Amino acid sequence: MTTTTPAPPLTTPSRVDHVFPTLTAVQIARLGTRGRVRRVAEGEVLVEVGRAAASIFVVTEGRIEAVRSGGGAQAPVAVIGPGQFTGEVSVLAGRPGLARIQVAAAGEVIEVGREELLALIQTDGELSDVLMRAFILRRVELIKSGVSDVVVLGSTHCQGTLRVRDFLTRNGHPHAVLDLDRDAAVQELLDRFQIKPGDIPVVICGTVVLRNPTNQLIADSLGFNAAIERTHLRDLVIVGAGPAGLAAAVYGASEGLDVLILESTAAGGQAGSSQRIENYLGFPTAITGQELAARAGNQALKFGAQLMIGSEAKRLSCDRKPFAIDIDDGPRLPARAVVIASGAEYRKLAIANLSQFEGMGVYYAATRMEAQLCKDEEVAVVGGGNSAGQAAVFLTDHASRVHVLVRSDGLADTMSRYLIRRIEDHPKIEMHVRTEIVALEGDRHLERVRWRNNRTGDQETRVLRHVFSMTGATPSTAWLHGCVALDDRGFIKTGQDLTPEDLTAAKWPLARAPYLLETSLPGVFAVGDVRSRSVKRVTAAVGEGSMAIAAVHQVLHE
Repeated sequence: MTTTTPAPPLTTPSRVDHVFPTLTAVQIARLGTRGRVRRVAEGEVLVEVGRAAASIFVVTEGRIEAVRSGGGAQAPVAVIGPGQFTGEVSVLAGRPGLARIQVAAAGEVIEVGREELLALIQTDGELSDVLMRAFILRRVELIKSGVSDVVVLGSTHCQGTLRVRDFLTRNGHPHAVLDLDRDAAVQELLDRFQIKPGDIPVVICGTVVLRNPTNQLIADSLGFNAAIERTHLRDLVIVGAGPAGLAAAVYGASEGLDVLILESTAAGGQAGSSQRIENYLGFPTAITGQELAARAGNQALKFGAQLMIGSEAKRLSCDRKPFAIDIDDGPRLPARAVVIASGAEYRKLAIANLSQFEGMGVYYAATRMEAQLCKDEEVAVVGGGNSAGQAAVFLTDHASRVHVLVRSDGLADTMSRYLIRRIEDHPKIEMHVRTEIVALEGDRHLERVRWRNNRTGDQETRVLRHVFSMTGATPSTAWLHGCVALDDRGFIKTGQDLTPEDLTAAKWPLARAPYLLETSLPGVFAVGDVRSRSVKRVTAAVGEGSMAIAAVHQVLHE
């Protein structure tokens, strides 16, 4: 798929010094010790679109352009002159770049390979700041300017379309969206690629057409995991890239461990869908969950951790060492130690036809994508925890009215006080205590909701097309298949919560007791929401992820 739309400027003049900094002669010399000098000819392609970004290029003479192609034409995205360098965050992960890098004027460059670049970033604080800031800001600008050849064909009334857009957005991959119900140009594409109704959503990646693809297929087609050697034995495999898993990755990789993070959807976990986290240390003006996850993910990549996206842990082989994790396809992932940070999912409403409306009126996240669907409409948020509170407050900027439904008498036991005050004082929010949804009605999309006051037994039907369900939590532990001890709710028991009976049943083989966050299986740890009796807060999850690494070091040296 191509486009003839000219590329807008990649950045504004006020940001150019950070996005395209000019290195000093001393800085260039230090980069030169990590790379090789080479002559380049006009028109030479240094990095092709869709190919893994294995190097960056520092221009010492001549000029390089970042270009995107479309309809036979080429639109420059950025021009890089002497003292400047190529690259953005894709090079940290070894993923394909979003633009072609080619020589506009013959000259000389220093080519620095990805491994040498990572070593430099980890050891040279000054250059690390310059390079990392530029890489991150460039990806932000690429997203803003839509530099990508990925197009999603779908509908706002299609559950799969919402899933695909969420997957691409949360993974920071630019894409265009063509709405089947609104865009006149869609029919030509439907005819050209012979797309049938059952194929929707369709994701067009360059010349590849994916019909109703899984997240894993999208990730594979975009080369998200191209640089990852799956059979390589690593010191540590972390299952889940929420706050706990990302913290474990940052601390583990920064302390020299060979780390791989396995994530089925996108970095951030449930916290990644929050539009406003106000009580996280160091962010007095708040930060979105996606921004926090992106920063932590880039930080982990900076220290050499690898992030595998789109693959889900299916089974832990725990009867031998090294451990091995089965994923959706391909070889197992071997590991000397494992940190389980697979989190928990919101409990689903106990309504028979729920699946009919999931993604078409019933949502499990409140991001800007979902908020756009309910502009100036009434919505309902089900749940009394912090996620529900954050969603309710955020949605007031978009919805005409927000109904908060909780089964208990109030919010005080489960929600931060600052959120309770916001909810109590907001004119758009209406509280419904001791209330639960008992029916969902509609044809293609949710149209009406019936809820019941459990104190009086009264039922009320409202014309309401959007429900955000954020209640309770079901731990993501089914894939463990009896490898570790669980509590009566299915959460993983660790450390002092493991009883003598638990350890006897697990045949604990060591003279020492389990470490603080260690499970009933030596060398396997649990952190964050998946752990029994954990505090369901981002700060606590980050703390657990970082603390686990100290014990991982001890296990690896036993």
